[in-house]
Amino acid sequence: RSLRVPEEEAEERLRQELAVALYARGLLSLGKASELAGTSRFLFSEFLTQRNIPRHYGNEELTEDLKYASRE
Repeated sequence: RSLRVPEEEAEERLRQELAVALYARGLLSLGKASELAGTSRFLFSEFLTQRNIPRHYGNEELTEDLKYASRE
C-alpha cells in the first residue's frame, strides 16, 4: 500500500522488480526471471536495458535458447 503505483498494478510491478534484482545478482537466468516477471524474454530484456543491467549469457541461457529454437 505504500507503493506509489495503482493498487491493481502493485503485484505485477513487485514481481518485475524482484525478477530484475534476482537476474542482476545472477540468481535467475533470463528465462526464469522473465517467467517470474510475467513477461516475454524480449520485454524483460527491455526492462534490463532501461536499468542499464547487462545481459548474462552463459551455458544455461544457451541451452534454453537452443531448446526454444528447436520447438516446432
